[in-house]
This record gives sequence, structure tokens and C-alpha cells, in this order.
Amino acid sequence: MMTTMMTSEDTIKLDQFLKLKGLVDTGGQAKLLIQAGEVKVNGKVETRRGRKLMAGDRVSTMGEHLKVEGGL
Repeated sequence: MMTTMMTSEDTIKLDQFLKLKGLVDTGGQAKLLIQAGEVKVNGKVETRRGRKLMAGDRVSTMGEHLKVEGGL
């Protein structure tokens, strides 16, 4: 099942996106998850927590599949 997340910015950092979605509680937790290779962006493992996500990007981690969508 695909879950969507609306953002009001043109881009959002990967670690901020994970926090906003509630998959992690802190930036430190996001950092550890990303650096451990547990997060994929558009089907590829991403280890940069500052990776800029844009509308249309797909993020997968911990059994969740998220799609970044542009805001208003």
C-alpha cells in the first residue's frame, strides 16, 4: 500500500521527511536508519540523510512505502 505525504516546500531532506512521517522520533534516529542502509529512495539504497527529496520521489523503509507529493 502506498502512503503519500504532502510537503509545502519544493524539496525536503530525507531525514526531515522520515521525522515528519513519524517513522522516527528524532534526527539522530533518522541518521542511524539512513546510515545503516535501511532506507531506499526510488528503489536505491540512500545513505545521505541530507538527500533532497522532490515531488514524485518514493521512499521505502521498515516495510513502509511513501511517495513525496508537492504541496499547494
